[in-house]
Amino acid sequence: MLIDLHTHTHPLSHDSLLSPDELIEAAKAARLDGVCLTEHDFFWDPTEVAALRKRHNFLVIPGIEVNTEDGHIVVFGLDRFVYGMHRVHELARLAQTAGAVMIAAHPYRRQLPFELRHEGDWTQALERAVANPALAHVTAIETQNGRGTDRENAFSTEVAARLNLPNTGSSDAHERKDIGRAATQLDRKITNLEGLITELRAGRVKPAVLRPTPTRSDV
Repeated sequence: MLIDLHTHTHPLSHDSLLSPDELIEAAKAARLDGVCLTEHDFFWDPTEVAALRKRHNFLVIPGIEVNTEDGHIVVFGLDRFVYGMHRVHELARLAQTAGAVMIAAHPYRRQLPFELRHEGDWTQALERAVANPALAHVTAIETQNGRGTDRENAFSTEVAARLNLPNTGSSDAHERKDIGRAATQLDRKITNLEGLITELRAGRVKPAVLRPTPTRSDV
């Protein structure tokens, strides 16, 4: 199965240009098998998710992207925003209590220097990135972000390798053109949130690059 684990729609994500219906239509056109709605610091109403799924006859899974002090974390298995989630240790406590899973989104941000003479200069940046306290709590790392460049995603892949964590892929869609660039391939078929959590915990996931990643001017 190919599922996009990280997407944004308006009006719940103020920076997205996609409506939920447009997102799903684009995902179906890209031959994906499902999408996850992960708005910025905002949870979907389960009844609205169910209505979307029924209207489009398409797998739609709710999640959230939490803006923590230590980076953005995509979470599956929580259902309400609680004050303190912006502190990663509190988010991790809530996730553990609820049986939720956490994925580090685009870990290259604020870590990878923009100007390097050669790839070997990544060493210090990688050491800083893997020392991020948030990464001690995540189940997987997003190593293919559809809005990231090849260089940025390669950095994320190195972070995951150093931590020996499963890799995921997603579009991080904010516009229609983002859909279908990257997704996560699951070894087994899932039909709901619980199935996704199980597969993520088992590590039966890998990133899928479906279209060339953008250059920085395209993002």
